[in-house]
Amino acid sequence: MSLELVSIETDTYPLDGAFYRPEAGTDKGTILIMHGNCGNFYTGVPRHIAPLLVRLGYAVLAFNRRGHDIMASTARERMGGAYQRIHEMIEDNQHAEHWLATRGHDRPIVIGHSNGGMLAVKHCAGSASVRALVLLSAHMGGKNLFRTISEAGLMAGERFDQFSARARELVAAGKGDELMQVPSWWWIISAQTFVDYLDVCPDILELAPQVRCPGTVPARRSRGEACLSGEAFVERAGGPAEFALVPDCDHFYGGREPVAVELIAHWLARSGINPTRKVAAAART
Repeated sequence: MSLELVSIETDTYPLDGAFYRPEAGTDKGTILIMHGNCGNFYTGVPRHIAPLLVRLGYAVLAFNRRGHDIMASTARERMGGAYQRIHEMIEDNQHAEHWLATRGHDRPIVIGHSNGGMLAVKHCAGSASVRALVLLSAHMGGKNLFRTISEAGLMAGERFDQFSARARELVAAGKGDELMQVPSWWWIISAQTFVDYLDVCPDILELAPQVRCPGTVPARRSRGEACLSGEAFVERAGGPAEFALVPDCDHFYGGREPVAVELIAHWLARSGINPTRKVAAAART
């Protein structure tokens, strides 16, 4: 395979990524991978599943959203997951698909992991330009997401109401970039980002009826189970859907990436991206 480091332009900072291409004559189409919260293209799910997918004959683009990692900088400007904005996340995925289209790689298969899965649902809802959607450990999104994961011991934990009020105070005072240290999961987050998740986070169950492309593959983990909605998404999907399990797998698919990719590959092979079929997979808790 060939590997090209790429830069995708936005209205602010470019998105870095890696574009994998199989040997000539084996290209089955293109896959667009959307990383999880505070993730990136060079660790975790995007790094480990991309080469496996290329071996199957797919070209793969894995890329950083502007909200990659927890903190980052470009020309001494603040950026990264602590400062990510919902509208930028949505735009970045659109930029990535446009980048592929301008190079002749249209109608990609979209794979989203965790927060990237929630964003993948938003990206595919009402779209006719996506061939298939694969969700790995996608969370439910929606305005109750932070409350739900806090009740599970993540994000703000027992101090959810306190952090919510503080974030809104800072935003109202024009200090949305001020950082707050939360007890768990992200650990550092700006007030504006916190408020974004409270007010405008896409809800995958509300969006599900608008997702008509085949190939949904939700997955779940044991901790914070309430924020993952694989079965519920399948029930509401705009087309036929199935639910399956990736055995002995955690939220990040560590060491189980080949199993997950095999499941995806088998579905792609037997369905031919047939719009009358979908498949969904979840990790065993």
